[in-house]
Formats: sequence, C-alpha cells, structure tokens
Amino acid sequence: MRRTSEPTLIASVQRALRLLEVVGEHPGGITAKCLARNTGLALSTTYHLLRTLVHEGYLIKLDDGAFIVGEQVTGLHDSAQAQQLRAKIRGVMVELREDLNAAIYLARYQDGEVQVDEIVDSPRTPRVDAWVDFRHAAHATAVGKCLLAGLSKDQRADHFRRHPPADLTPRTITGVRELVERPSSELVADTEEYSLGTACLAARVPCATSPVTLAISFPAHKLATTGDYVRPLSAAADEISRALALAGDRVCWN
Repeated sequence: MRRTSEPTLIASVQRALRLLEVVGEHPGGITAKCLARNTGLALSTTYHLLRTLVHEGYLIKLDDGAFIVGEQVTGLHDSAQAQQLRAKIRGVMVELREDLNAAIYLARYQDGEVQVDEIVDSPRTPRVDAWVDFRHAAHATAVGKCLLAGLSKDQRADHFRRHPPADLTPRTITGVRELVERPSSELVADTEEYSLGTACLAARVPCATSPVTLAISFPAHKLATTGDYVRPLSAAADEISRALALAGDRVCWN
C-alpha cells in the first residue's frame, strides 16, 4: 500500500509564526522572557527569532523591551481582507454566469473613468469583444450607462466633454443632451449599441465610495428573454453590495 508523503515543515518558520500569534494575543506588548515561557522555546532561540521579526517589520520592540505587532502584519491583514472580498465577489459572479449562461462584468467609475475590474466568462459564454476601450464607450455600453447614471448631470456632462460620444453601431445614441439628461435607473440595457449582435444588461451595486455596476452580456437574439435575467442580476448585485458593506464599504479588489 502506497503511503501518503508527509509535507516538509520548516521548524524555524513554525516557531516564528507561533511567536507572532502570541504577540498578537497581548495588545499591550509582551517581553521576550514571557514569550519564551508561553511558547516553550529556549530564550536564546526566542531572541534570535525576535530580532529577525523586528528587522523584517513584523514586530516592533518598545522602549520597555516589550514586543508588539508591526506594520508588516497590518499590511498582510489588509491584503487578506481584500483578497477574501475579491474571492467572495468573484464567487457571486461565477454563480451568476452559471445561472444565466452569460459573461459577467464588475465595473466602477473612479477618477473620472470607467474601470472594468473583473470579468467572469467561459468558452461557452465568451466576453464581448472590447474593440473600443470601455473608458471611451460609456455612452454605448450598459456598464458605462449604469455607472454614469450614478453621477450628477454636471459630472455626466464633464465625462462627455472628455469623451465625446461616437457612433459605434447604427444603434448607438450619441446625443450629448439626451445622454446627460437621461433619468437615473437601477437597471440599464445596451441593445447592440456597442457591438452588433450583442446585448448587455447592467444593475447598480449600491456603494458609498464610487458608482459600481454588475453587468451581463449575451447574444442579441436572446433579448426576448431579458426579463428572466433581471431578478438574478439584481439579487447578485445586492449580494455584492452587502459584501462591500461588511468590508467597510471599501472597493478594494485591485
């Protein structure tokens, strides 16, 4: 019978991680001698590991000799939260792709530009061919129109001064006044305005930091079934909104 090989573990790494855990359990700091007692390590080993952890920024040695958690640990914590948030959001998008059999997009409006942060597609649900950068095609995409709907009229006017709307297909709306005056909506469609043969539907993701939208793209011949997409798309947008709120309303999937 073939035995499963045991993983190779580095004892010094294990000891250093245990020291970090114990320091984290003492908000007011803890001395090297107390750390040695708490971890069962020799005092000399404890000192060697502490010097390395301080040098690398994972611990800070206070004037009274106690050790506290350093900025490197804080950075790892922030990164872990951001990665967990991104994984949660992507999981919602994957479920929506499987449910609707469509490519899924997550985008935001930041620093005056449309920014697509995540796309979840597959060979059977390919993403739309981005033949024109979405930053310059907000007027013609459900993603862009939904994001712009979350801005004021003055902000929309400013956007179109910087990105004059161009004809991309015979269905593209290019009238600046119409685009600026367009009523705000939680759900926005693009019917072959960006790419012939492709339709898109976008839902606003409530978020206090900046406009965010969740969108799907699908073949235009499926437009008759658009009503079937509305409830799942809106529900997924609400789920992502809750995830952002629990993360402190930070859009941090970069």
